[in-house]
Amino acid sequence: MSSPVRRRYLISSIVAALAAAAAVLFAPSTPAAAHGNVVGPASRNYGCFERWGSKFQDPAMATEDPMCWQAWQANPNAMWNWNGLFRENVAGNHEGAIPDGQLCSGGRTEGGRYNAMDTVGDWKATNIGNSFTVSLFDGARHGADYIRVYVSKPGYNPVTTALKWSDLELVKTVPNTPAANWTQQLANGVQQEIPVSVSGRSGRALVYTIWQASHLDQSYYFCSDVNFGGSQPPTSPSPSPSVSPSVSPSVSPSSSPSASPSASVSPSSSPSTPVTGTCGATFAVTSSWQGGYQGEVKVTAGSAAIKSWRVQLTYPGTPPVQQAWNATLTTSGNTVTATNAGYNGAVAAGASTSFGFLANGAAATPTLSCSATV
Repeated sequence: MSSPVRRRYLISSIVAALAAAAAVLFAPSTPAAAHGNVVGPASRNYGCFERWGSKFQDPAMATEDPMCWQAWQANPNAMWNWNGLFRENVAGNHEGAIPDGQLCSGGRTEGGRYNAMDTVGDWKATNIGNSFTVSLFDGARHGADYIRVYVSKPGYNPVTTALKWSDLELVKTVPNTPAANWTQQLANGVQQEIPVSVSGRSGRALVYTIWQASHLDQSYYFCSDVNFGGSQPPTSPSPSPSVSPSVSPSVSPSSSPSASPSASVSPSSSPSTPVTGTCGATFAVTSSWQGGYQGEVKVTAGSAAIKSWRVQLTYPGTPPVQQAWNATLTTSGNTVTATNAGYNGAVAAGASTSFGFLANGAAATPTLSCSATV
């Protein structure tokens, strides 16, 4: 699943972060049991991932996008798992389950993973008009018992004030809608486009969305920062396997990844070759620093659509991979096997998805092989 100042990082800190990751090397992945978020106007954690997911170590985030910066510092898994901000067994009593001031984190759900979403400050806001569209992506095709869209009342300022239930006004309700009836049927999920209209609004506000998924008593909560009066942006694109906005690693480089030297893009990559089988894979180093690097593997379907994929990365010696997102990893000897997550296995003919990982040591290009089910 783009995404968050110039500030120098201490090399010792990144080494500590990699050491922490090594302690859980190849721990079984536990992606969110359900997947979805408001992708337009982007929720706080989806927006942070969209802007910074491919460059989360870029120190520019601290000055260019300080609210996302503090969120990545607090818990990067809030962005990697942008699709898991939910509570279970609320039984419709949302106000009883979620205290004032904790609405954006779903009441500090998931062990506090999303607490930084409640932080008051100048989050990046989407410019919208008084008529706008809420785009809700459902990667697991759960459908909805209902969807409720609220807009903060005039006079509320999210830059200075924590959100309370009394700050919200319900402006739209979507009734029970199975996934098969959502507005867009996508290769990697479904998306509901919800038209919303208010009147006489200007300035900063919050759009608050509750999605009650149909498969369980599972409630999702999303805060989207908006600026009324700006020009209406184009309809938000749906998460696509070729963009890979959705990630669910089991671990992060560090619970407080405050360290990384200035990332540098490396030209190191495996050569691009035509896909002759069910799928092909290529490797590239997307950033590097003293003692480690970030790699990305692009998986491309062949002449037919695929339902799932598996990539093997073979190294001359011990694999340097520390943790990954968008895939589940296992290791045997000098080979790492990456299998698709639940939300990015289906890839259209000729289309691509990708997964990324952190590794220690000097950048090394593995030998790749890809297999898939069609």
